[in-house]
Amino acid sequence: MIRFLLCLSLLSTLACSEKSDGCPSVFFGGEIVNPTSDYVVLYRNDSYIDSVKLDEGNRFAFNLQGIEEGLYHFDHSPELQYLYLQEGDSILVRLNTMEFDESLVFSGQGSEINNFLIETFLAYENEESLIHSYYKLDPKVFNKRIDSLRLLKIKHLEELIQDSQLTDRALSIAKASIDYNSYIHKEKYPFYHKKKTGEETIHDLEDGFYDYRKTLDLNSRDLTYFRPYFDFMKYHFGNLSYMACMKDCGTENKAAVNNHLHFNKHKLSLVDSLVKETELRDILFRNIAMDYLLKERNSTNMECQVFIDKFRSLSSNEEHKEEIAHVYQGIQNLQPNNNLPDLIITDANNNKVSLKEVSKGKKTVFYFWTASHKRRFKNVTNHVSRLKVKYPDYNFVGINLRTSYLQWLTMVEEYHLDKSSQFHGENFKEIQTTMIIDGLNKCVIAKDTLIVDAFANLYTSF
Repeated sequence: MIRFLLCLSLLSTLACSEKSDGCPSVFFGGEIVNPTSDYVVLYRNDSYIDSVKLDEGNRFAFNLQGIEEGLYHFDHSPELQYLYLQEGDSILVRLNTMEFDESLVFSGQGSEINNFLIETFLAYENEESLIHSYYKLDPKVFNKRIDSLRLLKIKHLEELIQDSQLTDRALSIAKASIDYNSYIHKEKYPFYHKKKTGEETIHDLEDGFYDYRKTLDLNSRDLTYFRPYFDFMKYHFGNLSYMACMKDCGTENKAAVNNHLHFNKHKLSLVDSLVKETELRDILFRNIAMDYLLKERNSTNMECQVFIDKFRSLSSNEEHKEEIAHVYQGIQNLQPNNNLPDLIITDANNNKVSLKEVSKGKKTVFYFWTASHKRRFKNVTNHVSRLKVKYPDYNFVGINLRTSYLQWLTMVEEYHLDKSSQFHGENFKEIQTTMIIDGLNKCVIAKDTLIVDAFANLYTSF
């Protein structure tokens, strides 16, 4: 496979030596073991760039011309991963969808920064449980341990700089992958520490705990769609809003913080005052609005309309406004005693059926799973088996998301699931926005074709 792709890249280069214009400036190709889709799709931020179909050997190749240096991502449904590209790159990748991120390896010109990004991602993912155990520590010890983990990665980056020629923009992305993943834990700390220790109030923090905030860039165009940066921004503005409310919002501070409408309007105002980069502002506004609606759940409350009016006055993105309006309507449609939505799902015999048909005459629990979270899938499968014994009068129905039909069917057979109660959801976006799926523990309880609780939790509602 490597020889094949190197030859393909070499032929492209030789062809370009014969003419001065119209030649690809970047080659990106590779092989996907156990493909879950026929295509690989390339994006820059949220904009589509190109797509290619896998050949008979599950190989693909992009020849790209005149692209902007920066962060991209490639999608092989249902998975995606980041890719840093610049002119002159000739990058090969090999991955196995059974262990998508863990198996992903880049080679060729431009591979160094990309291998660094995936290694950093996996390092933070592996540290998650360890860091979670640190939240019970006092602030000084917690800060020291987080900084130690960060410095190990900085040292790794310094070694990369010595061995590779990174552009300033590539170096900035590499450092951001370390810094913002680390800073997220510090933004979380006051709240996770309180929860872990059972303390009644937020713990006093040492001077300098938030010193890193002096170096933050709250208006980075290059990082707007970079997950560590955006996740940090969400926690950062949540933290700022909470602390500001506790300090400034009336005498009954705790009540002000716990007021869902007040708190989220406060977040909108903070983003409005501190973030000037239009695209970043808009996706932060969208995130706050989505979070508000999904937690509010009762969209008949007049406060919802007050909040949406505030959101619409600040956002400049018409697609986001339409999406939030759709979610708002979706929540209204999912109120108790309403009919189940007219969603179509597919059974193991490739027949199309509606939610109402599946639930008719029964007490039904619809739950959701995806093939890309194998550990969670096994946990949910075991949990549902226990629930079936405990609640024999309920029909537990699994709806699979973000997985190809054939892969879903293979998993149903491999894990000996009851085919009569397992269905495939082809249109993830439609199901997500119609059923308001805000987490994979979410389930919908129905009686006959009527909704009982559309915002139930598979682990806490039974």
